[in-house]
Order: sequence, then C-alpha cells, then structure tokens
Amino acid sequence: MNECICLIGFDEPEISKLKSRISGRVLAHPSLPGFRVENGQLFIDNASGGWQSRVDRVIFHGIFECDAELFVALALWGGPCFPDPLGMLNCRDKHACLVRALSQTRFPGFGRGYVPVGSVVNVSSEQVAKWGNWHCGENKARIQGEWRAEFSSTLEPFYPGEAVRVILLGEEVLQIRQAGDDWLKSIHDSAADLMDVDPELADDTRQLAEYFGLPVIANDYIVGKDGSKYLLEVNHIPNVTRFPLIWERYADLVINWCEE
Repeated sequence: MNECICLIGFDEPEISKLKSRISGRVLAHPSLPGFRVENGQLFIDNASGGWQSRVDRVIFHGIFECDAELFVALALWGGPCFPDPLGMLNCRDKHACLVRALSQTRFPGFGRGYVPVGSVVNVSSEQVAKWGNWHCGENKARIQGEWRAEFSSTLEPFYPGEAVRVILLGEEVLQIRQAGDDWLKSIHDSAADLMDVDPELADDTRQLAEYFGLPVIANDYIVGKDGSKYLLEVNHIPNVTRFPLIWERYADLVINWCEE
C-alpha cells in the first residue's frame, strides 16, 4: 500500500500501535492539524510542521472545540474517511444530535424540555439539565425548584436505574455497566465493566448507527428496575481505550478498513 494515511485525535501509545499495523506512510496528529482541500485533494500538516502533505485516507478519533470545520472539509473532499464526516457533523452539536436520535430510538423517554440561556424555570420534580458539547459527565446538573440557565440547556426527568453504555464496533455490539460513587456514572470508574448485551438495546444502537451513517457509535441508556429503558445520549466518538477488548476490536476494524 502506497497511500498516505492520517491519524487525527489519537494519543500515544495508540498511535504507535496503529502505525505498527499500517503499511505505507502515516501522519499522526493528537490534536487538530492544519488542513486544506484544493482541486479535489486533501492536504494536512506534516507531523513536524512546515509543508503540508497530500493525504489519501483519514482516521479520526477525538472531540475538539472547532472540529466541525474539519468535518466540512472532509465531506467536501469526499475521500475515504473513518468515520464518515457527514455522520460526525450531524452529531457534533450534542443537543441537535439528541433531537435527531430521539426521533429514531425505541426508547425516547418522556418529558424532555429546553431552556435558552438566561431563562428561569421552576420544575416540580427532579430533572437533569445538560449543556455544552462535552461528554464524560461534564456540564450536567440535577435540578429541582427554581433554576436559572447559565447556558442553553436540555432538560430531562431524572431516570432512576442502572446506567449502561452500548457500543457498536462495525458488526459487533458490546455493553458496559457504568459506575460511580454519585449519580454521575461513567465508564472510567474503576467498578465499570463489560456485561451481557441487552438485545433490545443492541438493536436500537444498530438502528441509530445506521441512521447517522457511523460504523462506531456508543449510546448511553438508563435501565429502570421495572425494565423501562431510556436513551440519554449518543456518543459519535466514544472512548475505545478504557477496556482492552474494545480497543482490540476497534483497532481491527480500522486496520481492515485501511486495507479495503
């Protein structure tokens, strides 16, 4: 293979692991590089800076404040990109992504709301406010009574139950039991672990992945004690390094894609 492949958003040692399995030239940028699309070709900064090199394939994995501009460029370029830039662009705004996902999921829940910045609400039952475009439990608050929105926020009922993440890696589905000492559960807690896959949640995740056109996606759900299920959010660039098995499956997926 004589292609030039660009890895964007990976940290060490994942860069080294992928480089060792990819034939041909590899550019690697842990953060967003400089780029341009010109005459149907994609050019990206060399790792050492200076001149830009023409790139044949891109593997993107990360969330950055201004990454939507890169997704637009990649979509206009139209070359091989993993994941699809249109899918990433449709998911990048977390609130808009949630609205799209709720229109497709079997488990939309109930009683969602939206509060523009500066608005004051008075909620009679406990709810969760979410704002911004970051994940990992950030930018969330449990609220009840009078609350002023410092940022435009979605509102949802506080769903009691078990927090799980269902991750699709190509054709394979894995499920994680999230954990934590308080109401904010995460895959990064030391008690989080892989668990048996719920077939209904697996089917729902496949459906949403197909809708967004993404080969890798992770959905966070709450499963109540009565078996009720609620979609909380869609992660279009999910963590793939927390569990060795997930990293192994992900690495195989992108290496096989490079060899297509």
